[in-house]
Amino acid sequence: MTAKVEVGRKGYIIIPKSIRELIGIKEGDVLTLTVENGRIVLEPERRVSLPEVARRLREHEEKVRKYAKEARLGDLAGVSLEDEFE
Repeated sequence: MTAKVEVGRKGYIIIPKSIRELIGIKEGDVLTLTVENGRIVLEPERRVSLPEVARRLREHEEKVRKYAKEARLGDLAGVSLEDEFE
């Protein structure tokens, strides 16, 4: 998506509502501004909730445990890798 914006007094620009909604930018969010090859790039700073990350890791571990089993010596005896990739 592309939009033209006008630079106002003191260098202010307004990010159009459609772009803010598309990216998920809300009032009070912090944006990182970088200059790359003569271009201005604005990226929203994403804050991570440690409790949310921990919850998602627990959920992922539960899903993996459903399908994973403890490997035992001899489980792959007689299995040929060549057969696996045919």
